Amino acid sequence: MTSGRTDRYRRTPATATVDIMSRTDETTGSGGRALGRARPLLPGVLAAAIATGIAFGASALLPAVSALTVAVVLGVLVGQLMPGSARAGLRFATSRFLRLGVVLLGLQLGLNEVFGLGAATVIAVVVTVLVAFAGSLLLGRVVGVSPGLGLMVATGFSICGASAIAAMDSVAETDEEDVATAVTLVTLYGSAAIALVPLVGRSLGMSAPQLGAWAGLSVHEVAQVVAAASPAGSAAVGVAVVVKLTRVALLAPMVAGVSLVQRHRCGAGGGKRPPLVPLFVLGFLATMLLRSTGIVAPAVASAAQVLTTLLFAAALFGLGSAVRIGALLRTGRRGLVLGALSTGLVALAGLAALTLAGAS
Repeated sequence: MTSGRTDRYRRTPATATVDIMSRTDETTGSGGRALGRARPLLPGVLAAAIATGIAFGASALLPAVSALTVAVVLGVLVGQLMPGSARAGLRFATSRFLRLGVVLLGLQLGLNEVFGLGAATVIAVVVTVLVAFAGSLLLGRVVGVSPGLGLMVATGFSICGASAIAAMDSVAETDEEDVATAVTLVTLYGSAAIALVPLVGRSLGMSAPQLGAWAGLSVHEVAQVVAAASPAGSAAVGVAVVVKLTRVALLAPMVAGVSLVQRHRCGAGGGKRPPLVPLFVLGFLATMLLRSTGIVAPAVASAAQVLTTLLFAAALFGLGSAVRIGALLRTGRRGLVLGALSTGLVALAGLAALTLAGAS
């Protein structure tokens, strides 16, 4: 007599074949469902990839123009013609690529490089960022722009341009037009600073390291900082880049602080609260600490820098594609005034901070 346990595990060839086919169907079905979820994203992600390639090509031909700027402008222009089938993929590129880019951004700066600047210069960086951020918020209210545009300009002009704007947009309640306007202003006034910073620096009798420190403190995008410091030589460029990346390191606490404010407001109003500290901000801090250990090879850091720019370009193309040009033009005049005032503020704050800290 055969026990039930034996009967349960006894299989004929036919039964075994059916079981194998059943399991294969389950696996295929799971893969099919995953493919089905990914398929709607493909048109938008592909469009973002093509736009990113174009942005990098344009930046290679015109090094003074950031690939991020080209990407957001392309998004604004092409977005008017983008089919609805691409929207889901563009939203995916904007949110996911942006957060991953911020995480990788931490690999560009180690704490040892920050400490190498000296306490006086680090204090000057912190003071400049705080004064520029708070002052730009106040100027935005005085000029009469929307709170969202004021926040985007304050973030981009005080920290690191388009990438900071995109990161802050992920935790703040802002319109796509505010983001696109702020990126445009960063490009316009950052490009003007490329010519003005070395000119003013020479008239003030600055040495190469002094001009580099001031460029790192007052110019918006990393590429613009390099271009502004280049006329003073490689010594100025080296100082400028480290000072600028020290400003970038303040992106994490700034975004976390705004997230806390948004969390409090949403809690008081009964809305959905953002996370206490966004996960991508913690990732940024983790990668910065990883770079500080010295185990990250220079080749890896360089590759991460390129990948970061690629991810930000794709994200900003997605942001730009959601912009409507009519709404963007309506904010133009006041935005230009705010950009000019904020640029002057960060330049003066940086110069004053360096002087008072004894670093100039």
